[in-house]
Amino acid sequence: MAKKHKKHHHEEHVDESWLIPYADLLTLLLALFIVLFASSQIDSKKFMEIARAFNNVFTGGTGALQYLSPIEREEMDSVIKDSPNQKPYVKISKEEYEELKKIQSKFNEYVKTSQLSGKLSVAMTEEGLLVTIANDVLFDSGSADIKPQYRDVAKKISNLLVMNPPRNIVISGHTDNVPINNAKFASNWELSVMRAVNFMKLLLENTKLDPQLFSAKGYGEFKPIASNATAEGRAKNRRVEILIMPQEPAQ
Repeated sequence: MAKKHKKHHHEEHVDESWLIPYADLLTLLLALFIVLFASSQIDSKKFMEIARAFNNVFTGGTGALQYLSPIEREEMDSVIKDSPNQKPYVKISKEEYEELKKIQSKFNEYVKTSQLSGKLSVAMTEEGLLVTIANDVLFDSGSADIKPQYRDVAKKISNLLVMNPPRNIVISGHTDNVPINNAKFASNWELSVMRAVNFMKLLLENTKLDPQLFSAKGYGEFKPIASNATAEGRAKNRRVEILIMPQEPAQ
C-alpha cells in the first residue's frame, strides 16, 4: 500500500500586529473630527473644554492648543469674541454705565425740546449707547445728501457727542429691502455706506470732535429692526445709527 505523502505548505505570515495600534489611532482621529464638527454647534467655552480633554488623551496633559502661535492664538480669540453665545467683549463698568446714562439723558432732553420724538431715539444696549435717527429725517428717497433743513439737527447732535473723556463712535447706515439702482447707487449697500459717511462728515465739522475716534459702516437692508412687509416696518428700517462705545476697562 502506497504511503500517502502529506504536502506540507510552509507559509510565511507577515507580522500584522502593527495594524492594531494603527486602527486605534484612526478611530481616535475619526472621533476627534466628529467632536470638532459637533463643537461648531456649541459655544466656544465647551469647545475649549473638549480640546483640553483631547490634548490630555493624546499627549498626557499637554497639547498643541496650549502652544498656539501668536497668529493662531489671535484667530482663536477672534472666534471666541465673535461667538453669538458670548457676551460682548467690551465690558461696561458700573461707572461707565452711569456716564453713558448721563449722555443718554442729554439726548433725551434734546429730543423733547426739539420735538423729535418718533424721529430720534436713544437706548442703552450691550454694546453701548445707541442713537437712532429715522432716515426720512436726514435724506430724501434714494439720496445720500443730507436735507439742508436738518443740518442743524446734525450740528446739535455733534455737540452732544463732545464728551470727557472722548469715546469711539460708530456711524452706520441702514435701508429697507426695496432694491435701488439709480445713476449714483447700484445697490442698497452703496447707498447706506454713503449716507453713513456723509452724516459722519457733517458731524466732524465740529472741531471739538476727534476724527480718529469715528468710523462709518453700511449694512444695506441686512440688519432690519422691523418687518419689511409693511410700509411702517420699512420706514423703521431706513435709519442712521450712532453707537457711542463705552470706555474699555483698564487692563
